[in-house]
Amino acid sequence: MEKDIVKYIGEVLSDLYVVDPKSVTISLERTKPGIEGDFTVVVFPFTKYSKKSPMDTAKEIGVSLKSRCEDIDSYNVIQGFLNITMTHEYWVKRLNNLASPSKKKDDSAKPLIMVEFSSPNTNKPLHLGHLRNNFLGDSVSRIIKAAGNNVMKVNLVNDRGIHICKSMIAWLKWGNGITPESAGKKGDKLVGDFYVLFSNKYKEEIAQLKAQGLSDEEAEKKSALMAETREMLQKWEAGDEEVRRVWKMMNEWVYAGFDETYKKIGISFDRIYYESQTYLLGKSIVQKGLDRGVFVRDADTSVWIDLTNEGLDRKILLRSDGTTVYMTQDIGTAAQRFDEYHPDKMIYVVGNEQDYHFAVLKKVVQRLGEDYYDKIFHLSYGMVELPEGKMKSREGTVVDADDLVADMIETARAISEENGKLGDLSEAERNRIIEMIAIGALKYFILKVDPKKQMVFNPKESIDFNGNTGPFIQYTHARICSILRKAKEQNINLTKRISEDVHLLDKEVSIISNLCSFSKVVEESAKKFDPGQVANYVYNLCKEFNQFYHDYSILNENDPNVILLRLRLSQQVAKTIKEGMELLGIDVPEVM
Repeated sequence: MEKDIVKYIGEVLSDLYVVDPKSVTISLERTKPGIEGDFTVVVFPFTKYSKKSPMDTAKEIGVSLKSRCEDIDSYNVIQGFLNITMTHEYWVKRLNNLASPSKKKDDSAKPLIMVEFSSPNTNKPLHLGHLRNNFLGDSVSRIIKAAGNNVMKVNLVNDRGIHICKSMIAWLKWGNGITPESAGKKGDKLVGDFYVLFSNKYKEEIAQLKAQGLSDEEAEKKSALMAETREMLQKWEAGDEEVRRVWKMMNEWVYAGFDETYKKIGISFDRIYYESQTYLLGKSIVQKGLDRGVFVRDADTSVWIDLTNEGLDRKILLRSDGTTVYMTQDIGTAAQRFDEYHPDKMIYVVGNEQDYHFAVLKKVVQRLGEDYYDKIFHLSYGMVELPEGKMKSREGTVVDADDLVADMIETARAISEENGKLGDLSEAERNRIIEMIAIGALKYFILKVDPKKQMVFNPKESIDFNGNTGPFIQYTHARICSILRKAKEQNINLTKRISEDVHLLDKEVSIISNLCSFSKVVEESAKKFDPGQVANYVYNLCKEFNQFYHDYSILNENDPNVILLRLRLSQQVAKTIKEGMELLGIDVPEVM
């Protein structure tokens, strides 16, 4: 309906100032709190046509606009801004229309956006940092799909390389044939233990070498452990059967562990790529670039690209022993994806410590002459820390994702029991909702923060039933569902159209206006790849509804038209909460 107001403004400009409406940008925004009005029109751009002051231009447009549009009740002008107040009938129509089902659009012409996220290494389990990546990637995918795009969620598993060999070496040297079954441990956790063990043994070796008088650099070069690891990587790339057997076995342990964690946190993918299947393509592309003079080979036979004249640096693409690096694999994966699916944009959800890597990737692809270089976008996000500081995988100081989820569930259980919530439910239903609260608290706390910002995760703060938290929003949804159940018990027909004669309170107008802005919030969130905008919108909607619920009765009103209005308002708030939280990958309960 705001489009109709913009259309009327265009007609007014055409009549008053003989301006083609298509040549003018008309900005219609929600009026700021504390100022009378529902919408504000910025009139400054129109003064060049009116040849009058902003104040006089706004008044002139306001008079003409009100005469044309019956939905406008009044207007005022403040410092050249035209503030429009809509009639109550307008807002009732908006609420009635919100409840009407929308038509499904044809998907065939929508842009295809591919979103890569998760991208774990198969040498350790998922941890808190991975959770921000997964939640962000999944939510961004949902939001850009809701904004009118086709979306493909992909995961690139880093299943080969020097870091994988470290876990393999440790298992072969000190594992004594242990398996996840014999250890009674998830496979990803077991392999992660060996990665930490390798790091500790390597530190001991370096310390011993330094005690013999060697420098740090000399000790690292003389390390027998690292020499074995590099040799294993060479054997892997050469297809050594025994190395490949151990690699395949240990990776399968990790995949089983990953699948269990993904299921628990509600993450899925449309396509999974493996570095072991894409690195050779990258290697062949590097060779072609070398043949064409795009890359250079150093005296030690390593291959590089020189980007110093573009404000970057020299970047290695192949080591002197012929083995590949991350960049090689990303070159191959990008080529494969654009060849297979021709996406309109390829979004990489990766932490900001890899900003340089993706700047180089785009330049490499551009130098190779591929026109999709400008379709590559790095969604860079800040790291997650704990109140006690930064986590380190190789030192074993990370917060394991499974352990964190389990702790969140127990915390949610304790708080629910303390508050007397869920007491009337069966044990199975209680457990289901407690898990929903725990996962919701975890996701919401992480997603409400601007992705670009570094954040500190505080488990206890995240699961509070008050404030800007997932449980607060979930509880609001459950409260509204309870109201609607009582209405059903009283045989109130919620499908009836609300009478446009009903009088609205200012707070009711505010809530309806807030509901109407949801689609714009989703569009803006999609443009900026920021789920935090959706999260904070839903929180503010809940806060506003709870204040309304506190101040006014819903079911105990005398006027049945008012009861219907407030029930439909409540129903639409619950629907919007559910849709908004779904965009964050969070479920909301109907009882709580």
